[in-house]
Amino acid sequence: MSTMDDFNTQIIDEFRANAGVVGGPFAGANMVLVHHRGAKSGVERVTPLVYRSEGDSVVVFASKGGAPTNPDWFHNLVANPETTIEIGTETRSVRARVAEGDERTRIWEAQKVERPQFAEYEAKTDRLIPVVVLETV
Repeated sequence: MSTMDDFNTQIIDEFRANAGVVGGPFAGANMVLVHHRGAKSGVERVTPLVYRSEGDSVVVFASKGGAPTNPDWFHNLVANPETTIEIGTETRSVRARVAEGDERTRIWEAQKVERPQFAEYEAKTDRLIPVVVLETV
């Protein structure tokens, strides 16, 4: 298991033990656990992510800390968009879609204002960071 897997497991355990509240680098952030099925492997995985609310939808960002490539969970959600998320103590069925154009710009700009580290991630990479809307089904 990689160091990142260990880190994510600790965040997931803390999230579930504290009704969706975590500390450390994510203290004060809105956190969601996104379930996703491997595009190639079919293996179910769970990734803790910072999110923002947009109406009844939850929005997550494939920033990967500004890395040059998109995170694996992004590819998995594109391949298998029907999934579940955990917010607080609630589990919801959702369908993932990638925001584009004006919608993406509006959400992304709002996220950078609210959580300035996302502007830092954007500055580190040449790729357009995907914005993923998770709509309740």
